[in-house]
Amino acid sequence: MFKKYRANHCYIIAEIGGNFTTLVQATRLIDEAARCGVNAVKLQTYRADTVASRRALFDMENTGVVSQHEVFKKYEIDEALHHDVFAYAESKGLDWFSTPSHETDVDMLEKLGVGAHKIGSDDAVNLPFLRYVARTGKPIILSTGMCTMEEITESVNTILEEGGNKLILLHAVTSYPTHPENVNLRAMQALMREFPELDVGYSDHTVSATACICAAAMGAHVLEKHFTYDKSAEGPDHMLSADPVEMRAIVDAVRLFETMRGNGVKVPAESERLTRINNRKSVVLARPVREGETLTRTHLAIKRPGYGIAPKFYEQVVGKVALKAMAADEVLRWEDLQ
Repeated sequence: MFKKYRANHCYIIAEIGGNFTTLVQATRLIDEAARCGVNAVKLQTYRADTVASRRALFDMENTGVVSQHEVFKKYEIDEALHHDVFAYAESKGLDWFSTPSHETDVDMLEKLGVGAHKIGSDDAVNLPFLRYVARTGKPIILSTGMCTMEEITESVNTILEEGGNKLILLHAVTSYPTHPENVNLRAMQALMREFPELDVGYSDHTVSATACICAAAMGAHVLEKHFTYDKSAEGPDHMLSADPVEMRAIVDAVRLFETMRGNGVKVPAESERLTRINNRKSVVLARPVREGETLTRTHLAIKRPGYGIAPKFYEQVVGKVALKAMAADEVLRWEDLQ
């Protein structure tokens, strides 16, 4: 895990958990994700009986009012399928990990050799669970949907005090889907200011690519986006998932941004070397002069190109004597004058 995680590179995660129940569906998602150029695929690891009581309800735009236990029961996947999906992701050169929801989930993922753990927003303030995950010593990605800054601080301290290794925070909004007016990407930057020692990113639940692209431009180290091969497929998360066209657009835009971002040093670009000469201006002759003639303002103009005397020295040129006869529009150089 995190083989592809490096500095100055936005780590892009395709969240496929909840969007498959068979290996055939999972391999299709992984194939598409790999073609899109993501860094990692992520699953969701849960058992209906340990994640939700039979009284818990979903009441969201993507689900309507339904039993959480029934939904989780329908989409939970067993250890064998986890193993096969992880192995297939590895064969495609992708990083892979999952979001556990219970200590037994963590144990299973550890058995399978997972290299990191993602904590969903539902467990962001579940301090006993955070301690258990931190004790694995594996990197943790913590989503912070529904959290206050005070709650996040408590959770961060809990993980670090328990010996947590690398910790990454994700701004998230636990609304499915999240509408633009609720995205609040500046909250991600607030996390960056509050926790300058941690990498910070964004977990997206909107229905387009825009928020992820904007988050990358605002400094996200990590982007997580639900991923599907068919936004109209059966299941609560497909509608808010990126399809291959959208995910490719996200990856391409982020990588192009990283190229455009540069090093932040304000110097002429290499591509400007020639244009600095051709497109800047110099002091030139407005009309011909004879050898020995004294230059007045009527002799001078400021025009392109820029390889002669710079315009800032215009006043110093006035009163100089021409050392040779020169034609109109000739670019003046100091060696031409006395």
